[in-house]
Amino acid sequence: MRVFYSEKHKLRDAKTELHGGLLVKPFEGPFRAEWILAAVRDAGFVDVTAPEEHGLETALKVHDTGYLEFLRTCWERWQAQGFEGEAIATSFPCRRSQTGRVPKNIDGAVGYYANSAETAISGGTYEAAIASMDVAISGAEWLAEGNRFSFSLCRPPGHHAGIDLFGGYCFINNATVAAQRLIDRGAGRVAILDVDFHHGNGTQDITYRRDDIFFASLHGEPEDAFPFFMGYADETGEGPGDGLNANYPMPSGTTWDVWSSALADALGRIRTCGAEAIVLSLGVDTFEEDPISFFRLKSEDYLRMGEMVAASGLPVLTVMEGGYGVPQIGLNVANVLKGLEA
Repeated sequence: MRVFYSEKHKLRDAKTELHGGLLVKPFEGPFRAEWILAAVRDAGFVDVTAPEEHGLETALKVHDTGYLEFLRTCWERWQAQGFEGEAIATSFPCRRSQTGRVPKNIDGAVGYYANSAETAISGGTYEAAIASMDVAISGAEWLAEGNRFSFSLCRPPGHHAGIDLFGGYCFINNATVAAQRLIDRGAGRVAILDVDFHHGNGTQDITYRRDDIFFASLHGEPEDAFPFFMGYADETGEGPGDGLNANYPMPSGTTWDVWSSALADALGRIRTCGAEAIVLSLGVDTFEEDPISFFRLKSEDYLRMGEMVAASGLPVLTVMEGGYGVPQIGLNVANVLKGLEA
C-alpha cells in the first residue's frame, strides 16, 4: 500500500472554532495528521510519498467555479476588510431568503458559502485544501495504474464540502474529486463508502443526482448529530441517481455488532451496483473515546472494518476524514489499513 501525504497540511492551522457558544481551540488541527502518520509508519506502512500537483481540472467537475475562487481569495479579502479575527460565517441565506446572489461584501460571502459556522477560514487554508486534494487525486492515480490499495492522508478533510459549500472543517471534497478522477481514468461507476461518524452531507450534495457514483454513509442519527439536515434513510437519490444513495443513521451508543451489520449491507449494495472501485471516506470518530461523537467502536473493530471492505474484492482508495482529540486515532487508522491488507 502506498501512502500519500503532504507537509502542506500544516498551513491549515486555524486558532478558533465556534463550539458551545465559545471560541475554542479547534478539534481539527495539524496534530491529527502527525499522529496518524506516525502510527501508520509504526505499523509498517513506510512507502510514504508526496503528491503531485494536479491543478483544478478535476475539482471543477464536482465544485462550483465561483466557490473555488471564493476559497482562493477569501482570506485576502477578509483581511482587506479590516477584520482582525479569522473568517467565520455570521449570516446565512436561510429558508425563504435564498436569492442565489453572492454578496460582494466578504462577510456576506463567507455566510453564503458556509453550511455551518464552526469552521473558520485563516491564512493557508486554501493552500492546504489544494494540497489535500492533490493527496486524494494521487491516491486515485495509484489505483488507476492497477494497484489494489492506497491511503491518502488528507488534511483538511473533505466530506462536508458540497458543490458550493464549506463547513465541518472541510473545503474541497477529496473523496468525490478522487472518484471523479477514477471515472476520468475509465471507471464506469465508483462507490464512495463513508464510515465517518458524521454524515457526508457534502458528498451526498455532489453525488445525489449522478448515476456514476454510488454513495453510502454510516453515521449518527441526523436529528441528534452534526450536520443535522441530511442523512436520513429515505434519501435515496434523485433523477439519474435514484437508488444510488444509501444512508445508515444509527443511535447513540452504537457498538460494532450493529454498526458492522450496516457496513455489511452497504458492501452488499456496492457489490450489486457495478462499482469498479471503492473510495473509503475513513473517519475514526466512531471510536468510543472520540470527544465529539457518540458511537462505541473499539480499536480492534477497525481491523475488522478493513477486512470487511477488502473482502469486496475491489480496489480501495482510503481517504482520511475525521477522528479527533485522542492519540488512538492513529492506531485506529493503521488498523483499518492492516485489515485491508490482511
